[in-house]
Amino acid sequence: MTMQVPRFFVRQKVTMMVNRYLVFAANPDGTEGQLMAFAEQKRMKLKEEVVFFTDESKQRRVFSFKARQRMDVRAEHDVLDEAGRPLGWFKKEFAASLLRSTWALGAPGLDARGRERRPVIAVLRRVWTVIPYVGDVWVPFVFHFDFVDSTTGAPVLTSERQRAIRDHYAVTVHDSRLDFRVAASMAVALDALQSR
Repeated sequence: MTMQVPRFFVRQKVTMMVNRYLVFAANPDGTEGQLMAFAEQKRMKLKEEVVFFTDESKQRRVFSFKARQRMDVRAEHDVLDEAGRPLGWFKKEFAASLLRSTWALGAPGLDARGRERRPVIAVLRRVWTVIPYVGDVWVPFVFHFDFVDSTTGAPVLTSERQRAIRDHYAVTVHDSRLDFRVAASMAVALDALQSR
């Protein structure tokens, strides 16, 4: 059964060894509403995995995404429900991402491709990260991703980074075939895996 959440927010909490993300449903007025999931990414694992829980107590695991390969910039990631059944997948398209980050996203009955919205910002962001010392400083560029159906070109998913010191994203799911758990996994991956 597909879980539908048409709009939500992702907010990052930075700690030394673990990236944490809070996923909130959007209220009708556009503000943050109910906490939908709490995600945790342990750094320096051989096989990338991010686990989503119901809340910060981490008592109940509700879904996750995990890399199929070890430490590979082209790794495919499977999105799994709480019982470990596949819900969808995504991967970074490495060659297409050299100038403008590009991702492939799949779910039952859906094949989509997402790219950074603004090519100029994509290039500026890359230049910023290779400048000595400056590249370690917070990136001042706001970047957005737009995913479209590979067959029809219809919008599927939009992730827009908000202007804030900490990473904060507004995510809109345009296509009802895209399960919230796959959309939330993709939205977190756009932050957690983007620099790879």
